[in-house]
Amino acid sequence: NRAAAAMLTDYSKLPREQRNILRLMFGNPRVRDAQDDWRSVARFVVASFRADATRAGAGAEITQLVEELCRISPEFEALWRDNDVVPPHGEGLKRLRHPEIGLIELEFSVFAVDGRPELGMIVYNPATQADAERIQSLISSRAAK
Repeated sequence: NRAAAAMLTDYSKLPREQRNILRLMFGNPRVRDAQDDWRSVARFVVASFRADATRAGAGAEITQLVEELCRISPEFEALWRDNDVVPPHGEGLKRLRHPEIGLIELEFSVFAVDGRPELGMIVYNPATQADAERIQSLISSRAAK
């Protein structure tokens, strides 16, 4: 969607194999720099991935991804070895430093998808009306170009 593309990453412009939050968090400096508290976000993402991998069954694809991430990122390797796990549902607050509109806060909710252990869903909403207006302004300015 346009808001996710403007605020997070436009996945439609990425090669299919790069459409992965772990690859982006640990291999893309722009995504890393956008996180207000990269360490806590990275810890959460890895712990969520571990929980998802356990729920879905850690097959060869997951093993290959973990090996790749350990090669490219000592931070990922250290977090993976910590063995932290978070539940497949919950909520929190994400703070992003957007290059065009500055610091934005997003509330998020994480859901497991019943009957599909390999899937999860995260829903983001602006934390304040001011954040919503700044995001809408960004989307409108991009649509006008």
